[in-house]
Amino acid sequence: MSAAVMRAVDDDQVTPGLLGFLIVAAMGVALFFLLRSMAKHLRRVDVGSEGDSDGDLDGEPGEGIAGTPPDTGSEPPRRPPEKPA
Repeated sequence: MSAAVMRAVDDDQVTPGLLGFLIVAAMGVALFFLLRSMAKHLRRVDVGSEGDSDGDLDGEPGEGIAGTPPDTGSEPPRRPPEKPA
């Protein structure tokens, strides 16, 4: 650069420019899609009929998660088939 241009640029007046704008715009677009995805996943969450907000699980003591019966152990756990080497 020429000396005249170097003297005309003040360090206090430098702006982020186009690159800074593009980075902020990309972050805004990413945030939009992340929030949209989060809202879609939150709509799928099963709140329950009572809508309890205290965090208690529905069901009796000794039952599995959210009222499912506990594993009785009558059937051995299934393992996925092994892939040949």
